[in-house]
Amino acid sequence: MTPVIDVLDAAEQLRPMLQEHATEIEAARRLPPEVLAAVRGAGCFRILLPASYGGLGADLPAALSLYETLARADASTAWTVLIGSAAWLDLVGLPKPSFDALFTHEQGTIAAGVFNPTGSITRDGDAYRVTGRWSFASGCEHATWLYVNCLEHTNGDEPQFRIAVLTPDQMTIEDTWHVAGLRGTGSHHIHVDDAVVPAERTVVPFHDPPCINAPVTRLPIPAALALCIAGVALGIGQGALDDVVTLAPTKTPLLAHGPLATNPRFLDTIARIDTELRAARLLLQTAAATTWAAATDRRTATLDERGRLRAASAWIVERAEAAVDAAHRAAGGGAIYADHPLQRRLRDIQTLRQHFLVRPDTFGAAGAVIAGGEPDVPVF
Repeated sequence: MTPVIDVLDAAEQLRPMLQEHATEIEAARRLPPEVLAAVRGAGCFRILLPASYGGLGADLPAALSLYETLARADASTAWTVLIGSAAWLDLVGLPKPSFDALFTHEQGTIAAGVFNPTGSITRDGDAYRVTGRWSFASGCEHATWLYVNCLEHTNGDEPQFRIAVLTPDQMTIEDTWHVAGLRGTGSHHIHVDDAVVPAERTVVPFHDPPCINAPVTRLPIPAALALCIAGVALGIGQGALDDVVTLAPTKTPLLAHGPLATNPRFLDTIARIDTELRAARLLLQTAAATTWAAATDRRTATLDERGRLRAASAWIVERAEAAVDAAHRAAGGGAIYADHPLQRRLRDIQTLRQHFLVRPDTFGAAGAVIAGGEPDVPVF
């Protein structure tokens, strides 16, 4: 088998172990060491990284399959792997010697970071000084390198984004991740106080050209990451369907004549859930294959294509959320307890839906593009 097939097979084999640890992952608000070691050892964090840097160099459809498989067992694990395996794409505009120094062939580097530009950065000779506080730093507790996006003010012009890459000891992690869903991702706040970063470890996103010549670095990054998030959402939806189907033969609702598995209304519900998830998966696979083919052909995605990719991702997440909600309701009163798998999946999908790349107002921005206009958002 190829290394990519190996890691996809390994992820499938990890599902029982991840399901067994799901409650512990949620309670700890991070991946336990044995879970982190398992997904790391399977190669999950290296799925998209080119082989020249010790990665697997997989295509986008394969990466989405990985994220869905992991999320089918545990959404927090899938989200953590997604961030750790794709965050480096924000850094491909670094000078090549800098990128090479960060991502050696030793297969141990994991990047994490925050794109929201809630920090300031100022030139100081051959370096920059960085100060700020950032939220939603998924993966910050186990990352080798962390990056933060800042606003740089120069010569009275409009401020521009500038990302700075820091070592973990240059920042402080605040224990703030007390949330409704995706609790096991450890997405705490981080803050930096006047850290000095070499100029060659900074990059202007969407401006500095990639230092690596590979299809993955030619993807439209916001749209590609939205597809990745949709892959996690599909896994959560499929996991919810798995849960309720497993429950059906043994659960007899109050005053019912038989178990859920014999109830015509329940059977109608699971057929609808299954159909919607299969339709959403087909759209995701088609969108991923199309955008990967364009990147392989060195063709830049048009604004219209990016708009349709963003709309597709938001719709897939919407369908996955509807599937989880339907499965949760079909399971009855037992699913309201905090330790029930369907309760966790409901909170996970609702939390995921809040991400700015797939939240409901994505449709408005995508619609403006499809109608021939411009999206009213700075990152699209």
